[in-house]
Amino acid sequence: MRNLACLGILVSLICGRATAQETKRPNFLFVVTDDQRNDSLGCAGHPVLQTPVIDGLAAKGVRFTKAFVTTPICAASRASLLTSAWERQHGYTFGTPPLTAERIADSYPAILRGAGYQSGFIGKYGVRAQPDSADLMFDFFRSYGQPYQKKQADGSTRHLTDIAGDDALEFLATCDASRPFCLTVSFNAPHAEDSTKSNPYPFSPNEKDLYTDAELPEPLVPLDFWKGLPEFFGDSLNRVRWFWRWDTPEKYDRFLRDYYRMITGIDRVTGRILDELESRGLADNTVVIFTGDNGYYMGSRGFAGKWSHYEESLRVPLVIHDPRAPEPGGRLAADFALNVDLPATIVDLAGLEVPASYQGTSLAPILNGTAPQTWRSDFLFEHLFDHAQIPRMEGVRGERYVYARYIDNLPEGEFLHDLEADPLQLRNLAGEPEHAELLARMRERCGELGSQAGPAPSQAE
Repeated sequence: MRNLACLGILVSLICGRATAQETKRPNFLFVVTDDQRNDSLGCAGHPVLQTPVIDGLAAKGVRFTKAFVTTPICAASRASLLTSAWERQHGYTFGTPPLTAERIADSYPAILRGAGYQSGFIGKYGVRAQPDSADLMFDFFRSYGQPYQKKQADGSTRHLTDIAGDDALEFLATCDASRPFCLTVSFNAPHAEDSTKSNPYPFSPNEKDLYTDAELPEPLVPLDFWKGLPEFFGDSLNRVRWFWRWDTPEKYDRFLRDYYRMITGIDRVTGRILDELESRGLADNTVVIFTGDNGYYMGSRGFAGKWSHYEESLRVPLVIHDPRAPEPGGRLAADFALNVDLPATIVDLAGLEVPASYQGTSLAPILNGTAPQTWRSDFLFEHLFDHAQIPRMEGVRGERYVYARYIDNLPEGEFLHDLEADPLQLRNLAGEPEHAELLARMRERCGELGSQAGPAPSQAE
């Protein structure tokens, strides 16, 4: 009987320990890059880019092959990453009033901090909010922007990417080991330094010897593609900045190598942070999320930036490694994953209630290998920034078809693409009579999704 009693106590202790481990709240490391499209990773099949750290996360976790932003510009997209809302719902982009106090209160860092998490933010903030909003969301807040080379107290210079790594390690050193943390590292890189045309991608010296002899890939879509588009594309900022960076073979060759060096710098510094987590015994309970705030043309189509409906603009990398997940790593998920899903995912994985204001959906079931009973088969994308050289647009990206309308440039600014027959979106079907019925359905679907997301944008007079 005594042995049975001892066995019972032992089983109770083991079960109690297992329950404690199962209910232990995870830490989060949320890494966001600026201007990096979906194929710009080694694990995504890029023929040149070296991203061994992110590739390693993908080998242990889940890489989403259909990850998108709902608005392809940093201000609105970063607001969506904070609030899990479409642009027309949160109302924030360049030139608009700050995010409301209600939106900040429902942001993932505010929710986690209110639940006892230690919350940190490092790098490019990218939004405006109420003056005390950072205090509500973060215990540790270091926000900075360009130029990339920052002068230090000793007179030397240090690259922003490396400074972000320094600050991340400082945050981890300040954390109370008895409480979970959520750290967002928002790199400025590989966004171009817009104040200079001679050196737009100033990489860290650590990457200076990379890609010197690499054979560069050609632009995804030929450079003269824009010539077949409506006239308003020719006057757009995508064309203006193309002449800054990509309009000669010499610029393309030099600047693309420099851009790659900036991405590999991000990868290296992410590795520094992961090594610190490992050394502190935190890696096995830290969910790591890696994504971008929008895509990037890199000269494709004769364009420079993003701000439009094509795949290069909307698609971003997304890798999530949850070391607690029951399913083996190295999986590819073809489900639509959106930037608005990431706040919901973080809050859900933290074991907290997802706010009713969130328009995104937690990706936790996909991470755990449980196929959702229902999942989106299309989504609304939009760009509502009121700028003379960035035409406003909205549209629907489905599994096969893409529809877009440039709100102030109709009827010529309407597009319909069949991704099955035309994956590079070279052909616009919107004006072809045989596709009139499909066009009508996609127009209607755009209106439906737009109404669900929030107030519709008005058309310019």
